[in-house]
Amino acid sequence: MGASGPGAVSTPGPRLAEVPAAVSLLTDAAMGAEPGDALRACRVALGFAQELGLPEPQTVDVYYASLLRHIGCTATAGDEAARFGVAETELRPLLTVTDPARPTELLSCLRHAAASVPPGRRAALVLRLVTSGGWATAAQGATCEVAATLAGRLGLGPGVREALLQQYERWDGRGNPRGLTGEQIGLTARICSLAAQAVQLTAMLGPQAAVTLLRRRGAWLGPELVHRFGQSGEELLASASEGDPCGEALAAEPGLHRLIDPAALPDVAGALGDLADLKSAWLRGHSRGVAALVQHALPGDETVALAALLHDLGRIAVPARIWDRPGPLTELEREAVELHAYHGERVLRRCAAFAACAPLVGRHHERLDGSGYHRQLSAADLSPEARLLAAADSFCALTEARPHRPPCLPAEAAGLLHSEARAGRLDASAVDAVLAAAGQQRRRPPSWPAGLSEREVEVLRLLARGCSNRDIATRLVISVRTAEHHVEHVYAKTGARSRPAAALFAMEQGLLVGR
Repeated sequence: MGASGPGAVSTPGPRLAEVPAAVSLLTDAAMGAEPGDALRACRVALGFAQELGLPEPQTVDVYYASLLRHIGCTATAGDEAARFGVAETELRPLLTVTDPARPTELLSCLRHAAASVPPGRRAALVLRLVTSGGWATAAQGATCEVAATLAGRLGLGPGVREALLQQYERWDGRGNPRGLTGEQIGLTARICSLAAQAVQLTAMLGPQAAVTLLRRRGAWLGPELVHRFGQSGEELLASASEGDPCGEALAAEPGLHRLIDPAALPDVAGALGDLADLKSAWLRGHSRGVAALVQHALPGDETVALAALLHDLGRIAVPARIWDRPGPLTELEREAVELHAYHGERVLRRCAAFAACAPLVGRHHERLDGSGYHRQLSAADLSPEARLLAAADSFCALTEARPHRPPCLPAEAAGLLHSEARAGRLDASAVDAVLAAAGQQRRRPPSWPAGLSEREVEVLRLLARGCSNRDIATRLVISVRTAEHHVEHVYAKTGARSRPAAALFAMEQGLLVGR
């Protein structure tokens, strides 16, 4: 899709590696990891792959697969928070490095997990954890599928995508989602898993203890691989801890730098926007809806169009339980929400591809009277493009359902935007432009994507919004069995194997815009 192949250079453009390297700072936060862990794991994985004498094309796969290891982290975040009753960032650091085949590790994990909640909730949490095997298999499968899909949309090849699909497999066949064993699991996937565990265990135990523990994980990662890592692991970890994590990881990219064709920037931005919106069923399709309004209101301005797709990228760093909370937020939760604009801006400043979008992304919740966030800027600091993005974001948010309220009708949302303009918070001209764009009739496409029928599109939209088969049946006044048949057809036609992947397809095709 415009990014050059491994070790090759395409049409001159910005570096591809800057995008996953920067976004990994958000996925680190979403995983409850230390900032820069994915970058350090990338350096460990790459150094180990080079020690093993892997050919350059495979080291390129190791490089990108390690940077993108957690790119599927938003796929099940909301489900995790709802199921376990705690933020996903509390449990993920424990679960990702615990070997459930070792009773002592499992018990230690359960003790630490229980300590993260009040005493009255500990027994319930432990019970949910020990009875969630089937759910975990499906969740890991969805995470892998979403990660591989997004890697493909970033222009990366089958070696990277397959490694992401295999990231939860185990040498002994007790992994997910396919139960692969031994050499069925690619070396790229195993190196990336080993490096990620090594970096995380080092943060918890120190490098010597981490390498010692990994030597006992032959059943997970392969006996020969952990033996080889035991010989040089401490040195690799020490080297990866030196210098600026992002700068050093970018400098380490093997081969010629892969570039993004400038014509493919909207595709890359769209993939990242979908990744952010996948965080919560309430948010899916939001970024593309904002982009559609902006493009109608200000056609031909690529920077603001890209910024609209990327404006909520920082949501990835905020726990899903905050986005899904049906009641009032606490002061700390409100602060976390208000920082999402900052997170998006700081990450995009690191990418030459999207650096021009960063100021707009950082300002999309600012208001003319200084009452917005996160910097409380006022009119003099807000460009016409920033004012337009703020108005488009407000209109789309109002016309979308949220956990604490139903969606507003377009006329009601228009009235609220006019009120904000009269109060001096939104720009009146920007509001008029957004409402004019919203009033343009959206034409039904001559045919639905992937050969979907009208009814299957309805089912897909509900599925993407988090509806169960029973919910879909109730909404569409059909039997549960009929709903199940429709869901099966949606999966078959779209190629999705999980609900998050189906939602990702729906967003990419624009099927949730205005819905």
